[in-house]
Amino acid sequence: MRTTASNTRHSFKHIVTNPLSSAIGAEIQCGDLRKISDETFTEIHQAWLDSGIVIIRGQSLEAGGLVAFSQRFGVLDESPTALKAGRYPPGFPQILVVTNTVFNGASPEGGLNSAEAYWHTDMSYVETPPKASLLYSVEIPPTGGNTGFANMYLALETLAPAIRKRIETLTIKHDACHNSAGILRKGSAPVTDVTTSPGPSHPIIRTHPETGRDALFLGRREYAYVDGLSITESEALLNELWKHATRDEFSWHHVWKLGDLIIWDNRCVMHRRDPFDPNSRRVMFRTQVRGDKPFQVKH
Repeated sequence: MRTTASNTRHSFKHIVTNPLSSAIGAEIQCGDLRKISDETFTEIHQAWLDSGIVIIRGQSLEAGGLVAFSQRFGVLDESPTALKAGRYPPGFPQILVVTNTVFNGASPEGGLNSAEAYWHTDMSYVETPPKASLLYSVEIPPTGGNTGFANMYLALETLAPAIRKRIETLTIKHDACHNSAGILRKGSAPVTDVTTSPGPSHPIIRTHPETGRDALFLGRREYAYVDGLSITESEALLNELWKHATRDEFSWHHVWKLGDLIIWDNRCVMHRRDPFDPNSRRVMFRTQVRGDKPFQVKH
């Protein structure tokens, strides 16, 4: 059976960390992110690798400040959704404004609006999904819109040995036609055959390039397909994997406050969002850090 590197927790001099739950995450206290030193950022980065997600509260970031901090994690992608829809702060196409309201004259049409976002990995439907996603709260509704995060290291480590052995060499074809609310993307044709629908294939077990640990990499449930299996076999296996991966004991759910910044590791964490009242406003700034093609190391 494949083994994973140990989940080391580091000690820090420049930041204070507190666990969010026994399953995943840490809250970081580090002061104003616009003023942190390189040494402080190095510790934030390590805490993020250790914990899968980190939350930093009480920030007052403008678009430029968010972009500057996000770039410390790596090269930022310009969001194709933001560029296509015009949904980004003027001068900062690296930021996708996730909202249910008009922003900068751009309609939220085609986005999530106020709907539930199902468990997913960001942009698993591209060859090189982002390694990190950063989400900052600008306006939040009175209730709803909470975000859940699930630990895919833990999901893999607790998988039944027989299932784990079965998926060791298998890949999933990731659907590129629907968003995380299950809505067909503009310009995409409805999927009639999951075996030939647009989208890349990635290993079900993914090795994290920085920690060396293995994690489940499932992407999105709808319209997924396990390569080489019959559709019936694929559906049965995916149902079993998703039922396991989304168990409550692997997850933690965040209730947003203004000024919260959450950074999650897209390579070992899945996330989801609760719906909220469409008559309430929710405005979030999102950046993503360019990643690499998922791979699996044979141990």
